[in-house]
Amino acid sequence: MSHTAHIPSHRKPRQRASKSALRAGVAGGFLSTIAVAGAAGPAQAEPVTQTIEMPTITDGLATAVAASAQATQQVALDLETQASEDAAAEKAAKTAKKAHAEAVRKDEARKKAEAAAKAKAEAEAEAEAEERAERASRTAERTTLSASSGSSDSGSSASAPSSSSSANVSGSAASIVAFAKAQVGDAYVSGGTGPNAWDCSGLVQAAYRTAGIDLPRVSQSQSTAGTQVSLDSLQPGDILYWGGAGSAYHVAIYVGGGEFVGAQNSSTGTVQRSLDYDRPTGAVRVL
Repeated sequence: MSHTAHIPSHRKPRQRASKSALRAGVAGGFLSTIAVAGAAGPAQAEPVTQTIEMPTITDGLATAVAASAQATQQVALDLETQASEDAAAEKAAKTAKKAHAEAVRKDEARKKAEAAAKAKAEAEAEAEAEERAERASRTAERTTLSASSGSSDSGSSASAPSSSSSANVSGSAASIVAFAKAQVGDAYVSGGTGPNAWDCSGLVQAAYRTAGIDLPRVSQSQSTAGTQVSLDSLQPGDILYWGGAGSAYHVAIYVGGGEFVGAQNSSTGTVQRSLDYDRPTGAVRVL
C-alpha cells in the first residue's frame, strides 16, 4: 500500500461536491429563469396576438377589392350605356332632321306642281277662249269668201269687201290668204303638214301650193325663196320670217290689214295676229 493511499485531500471530494452543487445551482437557476420566462411569456404575448390578426385583415382587403372592382365595372357599364344612348339620340336627331328636310322639299315640290298646274289650266282656258274667238272669226271669213265666190260666179257686179285686209288681194295672193285664214284654230305640231295640224313652214308651203307654187319645206329656205321686201311695203301673200334671212326660225303669211296668219306654237296653235303681236324680222315676196 502506498504511503499516500489514506490521504483524503488527494481526491478533493469536497471540491467536486461543491462544483456539482454549483453546477446544479447554475442549472437550476437557468431552468428557473426559463420557467419564470415561460410563466411570464403568455401574459406578454397576448397583446401581439390581438393586434396582428392577419387572416382578418386579408379577408377585409379581399372584400374591399371585390367591391371596388364591382363598382368600377358598374361605372364602365353606366358609361357604355350613356354612350349608346347619346349615339342613339344623335342618330335620331339626324334622322329627324333629314326627314324634316325631305318633307320641306316635297312640300315645295308640291307647291310648285300645284302652281304649274294652275298656270297650265289658266293658259289652257285662255287658249280655249282665243280658239273659240278665232273659230268664230274663221267661220265669218269663210262665209264672206263663199258669198264673194258666189257673186263672182253669177256675174254679179257687186264689188268685193273693201276691208283693208282684202282690198289689195287678187289672183294667187287671194287663194293663199284664203287658205291660211281657213286654218286658223288648227293645232300646232312640230313637223305637221295638215290637214288639221301644222308647223309654221308646213302651213306656208300648203298655202302656196293652192296657188300652184311649190316652196321649200323649211323656214330657213322659205326666208330666201323670193325677193326681200320692206315691212313698210308688205302685200297680202308675202312670207314673213323671224330670224335672219337664210337662218329664220319661224315664218308666217301676211294677210293684209297689218295682220298675219301663222302656226305659232303648241299653246296657241294656228292664229291670226297683228304684226305688233310679234314683230317679224323681214319678208320675201314670191308672187
